[in-house]
Amino acid sequence: MRRAPSLHAHGAVHGVRGIQILKILTRAEADDAPWSPNDIILWNEDADERYAGSISTQGKAFAGKITIQLDTDEVVRPGDVVRLSEKKSLVSILYRRGSTSNSLFVTEQCNSLCIMCSQPPRNEDDRWRLEELHRTVTLIDKDEGQLGFTGGEPTLLGHDLGSLLAACRSLLPDTHLHVLTNGRLFANPELASNLITAGGSKTVWAVPLYADVASIHDEIVVAAGAFDETLEGLYQFALHRARVEIRIVLHAMSLPRLPQLASFIYRRLPFVEHVAFMGLEPMGFAKSNRSRLWIDPIDYVSTLAEATHHLAARGMNVSIYNLPLCVLPRELWPFAQRSISDWKNVHDAVCTQCVVRDRCAGFFLSADPTWRSRAIAPIRMLEAENEVA
Repeated sequence: MRRAPSLHAHGAVHGVRGIQILKILTRAEADDAPWSPNDIILWNEDADERYAGSISTQGKAFAGKITIQLDTDEVVRPGDVVRLSEKKSLVSILYRRGSTSNSLFVTEQCNSLCIMCSQPPRNEDDRWRLEELHRTVTLIDKDEGQLGFTGGEPTLLGHDLGSLLAACRSLLPDTHLHVLTNGRLFANPELASNLITAGGSKTVWAVPLYADVASIHDEIVVAAGAFDETLEGLYQFALHRARVEIRIVLHAMSLPRLPQLASFIYRRLPFVEHVAFMGLEPMGFAKSNRSRLWIDPIDYVSTLAEATHHLAARGMNVSIYNLPLCVLPRELWPFAQRSISDWKNVHDAVCTQCVVRDRCAGFFLSADPTWRSRAIAPIRMLEAENEVA
């Protein structure tokens, strides 16, 4: 059964003191788990005094120091890490077992103000998150394949971000880390060295670059001097042989010089290991700036193809994120990825007839019909067979 996309559920929650972050496990797994019994909520079973409590679903009731009763088992499952608050009914998932989209939300603060930002920043001190983040990391499955870091701008935490990265390396040595950052603070050589060393060889730093000229990039991120700072940060990554990904959000302001940007990346940033062209997520500032940003993907696929092939032909690793296959010409299908986080990924009603639905990125949950291409249509069997051939 597929899980509901939400990362939050409400239910009858009792026995919580303050804020508690706990691991949900079946008893069979709990008995051999590497975590303290006091960290564990038992799934659909009475908890003895060793364990923190129990969680029940679909009208069942079980006992424990902490008890949680939910009406559904479609949101929370064994293996998840949840956040509970005293006298509140909310159960928030901080880590979801089996998801390919697990991320630590590090801060809401940011030193840019991107016009299409899906998570508008807030100018308030939220370093209180650090204690919860460190706690969460201790409860993540040891065999987790990848863990993201996002915000806001994570590097505003400075050396505290380095401590969090180091904790992940210690507790989750086989887990690949993926940090979303605008790269601007890496222009500081001392901070760059600290964070890159803390992240180690299993960390990829994903940095947005929206144009090959400063005026356009700075206008998009609404920060004077950001282009120069980002480039200096990228060269610090190169100096330390860090793993770098360039991310380019596709919209009306970034598209006119997309081929020139592709050429710039190859000439000036040949050390990057991945370039991702990304469809627009209609959330946050993107919605309020629609008139400046929106362009139907079918109207820019030729430009996207030119930029993609320019990089791929020169041996660079290129992907296309967040765009459905039916909008892309067949020549771009090999680059398209199922990239939208599982908790905000949906398909259109017409997709039920599409034979490549399981390979397709689909849509953002926030993308109502006004944010979807006029070219959306199911791919038929004959077309798919021809494509495979």
